[in-house]
Amino acid sequence: MASSQSVGRHDSNEPLLITEAEPSRADQHAARKKRYAITMLIRGVSLVLAALTYQYSIWLMAVFAVLGTVLPWVAVVMANDRPPKKKIDPNRYRPPAPDRILESGSSRARVIDM
Repeated sequence: MASSQSVGRHDSNEPLLITEAEPSRADQHAARKKRYAITMLIRGVSLVLAALTYQYSIWLMAVFAVLGTVLPWVAVVMANDRPPKKKIDPNRYRPPAPDRILESGSSRARVIDM
């Protein structure tokens, strides 16, 4: 079983900062549920306002009705969306520098005829 501490670390000597850590899945889910509830509350209020403003202004009623119709879709999309993942620089393999380098010699190429 892999250790959760070794996943996502940049360097084994560099400590993982808690401020760089993602919120837990439970915290993300709770935030999405709260956002959904607030959006649906706004939808309910807009439908009630649409019913109350019908006699005064058809345009205002239409705005509230459209808002009450579109908000459930928006609420579901927002509730199913999670925050974007942080872009981290993965620890990639870098080959070590060679011990010795071949010299290029002169600028003109040497031709050997046989």
